[in-house]
Amino acid sequence: MEKRRCGWARGELDIAYHDREWGVPIHRDRLLFEFLILEGAQAELSWSTILKKRPAYRKAFDRFDPKKIGRYSAARVRRLMNDAGIVRNRAKIEATIANARAFLAVQREYGTFDAYIWQFVDGRPMQNSWRRLGECPAETEASRAMSRDLIERGFRFVGPTICYAFMQATGMVNDHLRDCFRWREVRPPGMRALSRTTANGRRNG
Repeated sequence: MEKRRCGWARGELDIAYHDREWGVPIHRDRLLFEFLILEGAQAELSWSTILKKRPAYRKAFDRFDPKKIGRYSAARVRRLMNDAGIVRNRAKIEATIANARAFLAVQREYGTFDAYIWQFVDGRPMQNSWRRLGECPAETEASRAMSRDLIERGFRFVGPTICYAFMQATGMVNDHLRDCFRWREVRPPGMRALSRTTANGRRNG
């Protein structure tokens, strides 16, 4: 019997990503940084496009090592602008460098980026219970708060919608549809789902 998935997972890469990564809580700083950059790169593009370019991004950006990226020069930016494997958008490339520097500043302040970013959901995944894709919000109070704080810290391409996509990708929120086989798999045992009235990001209780 074929497994039921969220409707957006259609292509081979999308399905593999949906089944293995999307919605799984991430607490490794390097991987959190990778998703922050990739979600920003997706702006005005499809996630499928970014997934196809993901290996090239890892190669071009030193496997998302923020210390190395933070030292990139203008000459490195010019080389990246000629790299057909990534999104050749100067603003996005320069934002990646700025974000690496801001990321390192957060690590110095909080010890880990993980400790900082997960505070926007009180340290635990938010569990939604959507029946249809159309019910899932594009942004929430939590993603708006995250966006505001990131921008104040010097991050770029971190609007509320991008932040919410980041939250979905890194398991800060479980937005698998209720009938998707992954909804229960990524949901921690005993975790209560949010009611449909909490689309704005507030918790029950």
